[in-house]
Amino acid sequence: MIANTLINPIIPTLKPSDPINMALEWMDDFGIKQLVVVEDHTFKGIVSEVLLFDASDTSLPISSIVLQHHDVFAAEDQHVYELLSMMQEFGLRVIPVLAYDRQFVGCISRDDLVTNFVAMLGIKEKGAIIVLKVAELDYSLTEVSRLVESNGTKILSSMYNTGDPLNPNPLLTLKLNKTEINPVIATLERFGYEIVEAHANDPIKNMDQERLDLLLRYLAT
Repeated sequence: MIANTLINPIIPTLKPSDPINMALEWMDDFGIKQLVVVEDHTFKGIVSEVLLFDASDTSLPISSIVLQHHDVFAAEDQHVYELLSMMQEFGLRVIPVLAYDRQFVGCISRDDLVTNFVAMLGIKEKGAIIVLKVAELDYSLTEVSRLVESNGTKILSSMYNTGDPLNPNPLLTLKLNKTEINPVIATLERFGYEIVEAHANDPIKNMDQERLDLLLRYLAT
């Protein structure tokens, strides 16, 4: 899934000559806190609701204020992972998309990006979620897939987090296509994988009591 497939043609763009009060009205109408400023198909920057509220006179044009993120944009072929990283790094509610000749193509809203990413991961599909503690040196998705599929179960999506200061343990999160995952858990544990979390509609068996109590608390929330 790449940027040019996520463009929302409904999101309006502003011109530098547009008045600030019109930009605020559009933000309210479309439920978005940022808008892109474009002039003659050239991306000029982004304005935010907070920035516009600070204007002393809302009848003044957009050009009267300093635009933000004039050098932050996505190329048409950038992957959704890169778009999510950009959105988080710069606190974007809207991502401008430019062609390779730097001409403005369109915008991606944060809500559309997240919705499509969730669909891509198969999160809405029925199935269990398992989180494993897997050291980076031991990580092999091929091996994990082989063990999971040996029980007639498929991995719909996976995500590997190498850890951070708040949670230094590298974790592998798996979304499976089945809710009955007792055999999968038994196989993974038999091959030395530590199950950190398991979320499913069916009861999980063959785990020690402490881990079972922890799981039941997860399922109850």
